Amino acid sequence: MTTTNPPAPAPVAVPGGAPEGHRRAAGLPARLWRGRADDAPWVRPAFLGLLLVTAALYVYDLGASGYANSFYSAAAQAGGQSWKALFFGSLDAGNAITVDKPPAALWPMALSVRLFGLSSWAILLPQALMGVATVAVLYAAVRRRFSAAAGLLAGAVLALTPVAALMFRFNNPDALLALLMTVTVYCVLRALEHGRTKWLVWAGVAVGLAFLAKTLQAFLILPPLAVLYAVCAPVRLRKRLGQLALSGLAMVVAGGWWVAVVELWPESSRPYIGGSQHNSFLELTFGYNGLGRINGEETGSVGGGGGPGGGGGRWGETGLGRMFDSEVGGQISWLLPAALVLLVAGLIVTWRARRTDTARAAFVAWGGSLLMTAAVFSFMAGIFHQYYTVALAPYLAALVGMGATVLWEERAKAWAGAALGIAVAGTAWWGYELLGRTPDYVPWLRWAVLVAGLAGAAGLLLAARLGRGLALAAVGLGLAASLAGPVAYMWSTVDSPHTGSIVTAGPAAAGRMGGPGGGPGGGGGPGGPGGGGDGGGRPPGQQGQQGQGPAQGQGNQPPGRQGQGQPQQNQPPGQPGQGQPQQNNQQRGQRGGMGGGGGMGGLLNGAQVGAEEKRLLEANADDYTWAAAAIGSQNAASHQLATGEPVMAIGGFNGSDPSPTLAQFKSYVADGRIHYFIAGGGMGGGAGGGRAGGTGGNEEGAATQISSWVTENFTEVTAGDATFYDLTEPKS
Repeated sequence: MTTTNPPAPAPVAVPGGAPEGHRRAAGLPARLWRGRADDAPWVRPAFLGLLLVTAALYVYDLGASGYANSFYSAAAQAGGQSWKALFFGSLDAGNAITVDKPPAALWPMALSVRLFGLSSWAILLPQALMGVATVAVLYAAVRRRFSAAAGLLAGAVLALTPVAALMFRFNNPDALLALLMTVTVYCVLRALEHGRTKWLVWAGVAVGLAFLAKTLQAFLILPPLAVLYAVCAPVRLRKRLGQLALSGLAMVVAGGWWVAVVELWPESSRPYIGGSQHNSFLELTFGYNGLGRINGEETGSVGGGGGPGGGGGRWGETGLGRMFDSEVGGQISWLLPAALVLLVAGLIVTWRARRTDTARAAFVAWGGSLLMTAAVFSFMAGIFHQYYTVALAPYLAALVGMGATVLWEERAKAWAGAALGIAVAGTAWWGYELLGRTPDYVPWLRWAVLVAGLAGAAGLLLAARLGRGLALAAVGLGLAASLAGPVAYMWSTVDSPHTGSIVTAGPAAAGRMGGPGGGPGGGGGPGGPGGGGDGGGRPPGQQGQQGQGPAQGQGNQPPGRQGQGQPQQNQPPGQPGQGQPQQNNQQRGQRGGMGGGGGMGGLLNGAQVGAEEKRLLEANADDYTWAAAAIGSQNAASHQLATGEPVMAIGGFNGSDPSPTLAQFKSYVADGRIHYFIAGGGMGGGAGGGRAGGTGGNEEGAATQISSWVTENFTEVTAGDATFYDLTEPKS
């Protein structure tokens, strides 16, 4: 294993006599196909094949998930109608309130909607393309310092990780975050090669843009990367520190310009900042989306999780084992033990290299990013969802690709073969355990993984004594056993629609939030004991999966997609695509009571919008700023997506934001800006509870006050099974 920096390549002739430095003149298509001049003929076709297969997996039956998370889909729709809504990340084109995140992840979706019109594909295709781009950037980062095989293996592991297949086919901000974090590590590694300032500045830009996707989560990898550059860059210490300062400045500019505009914009002419209690993005950043996620004190949220000591809570138990438990294990941890073993092995191989060695720097960069992010995820006591772990996938995949190929090169040494064998054996055993959590899903696979993995591990232990052919056979057997479990869960993910706010990869597993068995710790659902159902017996985030009929979120489906080919129980005949209510288990009243602490189905999933409701809301909608107002963002989003008309979300996502106040709502009604009030909707924490509406104590929250005022003063209207209040028709 060579651990010194690779020499700069000398100019190489290309067809037509053009040197390597002038390949652009030879044409981009030729450069794209041929790759490096010293590559074997199979390298570039294999890379392009990897991207093609990744794209095929990520776009396969992409429209089956409908609008996926209607919360973000509604914001993309609003951005497709209003440039102001696009800039701020408003949930509606009337610009009443924003989503509870910065808007960068919404911008590609909103621009796609502007170009192609509102559809499932317009919203989800940008996410799939981000997945392909992430694989490409990861390949480039690993290939640059290691072999093509290392880059291909890393890219394949990333593409086949179950949670990656989930998030790159879904419309949450995590897809863009994963791409930008991968770009950040790539740029830092480029900067480490020759100490070039521009690459470190680009890394800062990537982090700044990632901040505009998911705020402070973008900063998790900064400590290990900053320390790595300060110690290992091949320039003087003073210059290193100056470069880091410039990179920090670039990060602040790239992420701070939008924050500055929002904070300086007059509150009276911009939407309310969703998720905050005082209409401040800085409060949202450092509170609900920042320190609150660490200590569980998210003001305005539905409650935190387990404490640092490992106690259980609404979002699962915290502690060192969190990434391997029944909630998270099947999402990301298949190759995590192997990645940790290979990280240690890679550091051992490069231990005696000089300070500026780029191979060791690569192990530290990807390994440090993995460990830092996993540690925060493991101990954060606030809101935590399994799909957050997609952030770990690129780091883990890079370590697997680099470590496996480095140890293969060192296989003549007994310890290297032993390390490879241990990694494969540990992966096979862990895959056997994970597959045992879904015993009815391909039951024979777990034994095949265990037997093949142990056989491959035995061969790798003896790799130094075996011939090359037998050693390669052991590698192939070990690789197949290691990837079989993730591939099975990945395919289950790709082959199932996913809608709602809490989604998980793979087949349903007992005890997993979003799967049978209720919420973490047997607590029912993410809302605590008794919560989390969709009214139809399925927890949120799993509707329509594994052959089940669509659940409450059918308002999320684009027109004409009746259940995505899944059986829809009790659907009235002759009403395809209208999202008619399911009469038995999903009565409209189960959305949540008027002003009550609504069921989690209304909080985390969209409501069904029938044909009669749609006609009612669309009538004369152009005469109003908002066709209707509804409690909770998911409830509002479903009606907005069904009608194409702006719907105000009272209280934001949890129904607990003090927006609008009762006085503001009365003013909107008096000015004739809202037509209807929609009964029902989820309200986090319970209206009037300690955090609802930001009032504290036992005071009523704004949503409760508005609900009470509306029911007392306006005429009730029924459409289908739904109840509305006509805000233009006061009671006599």
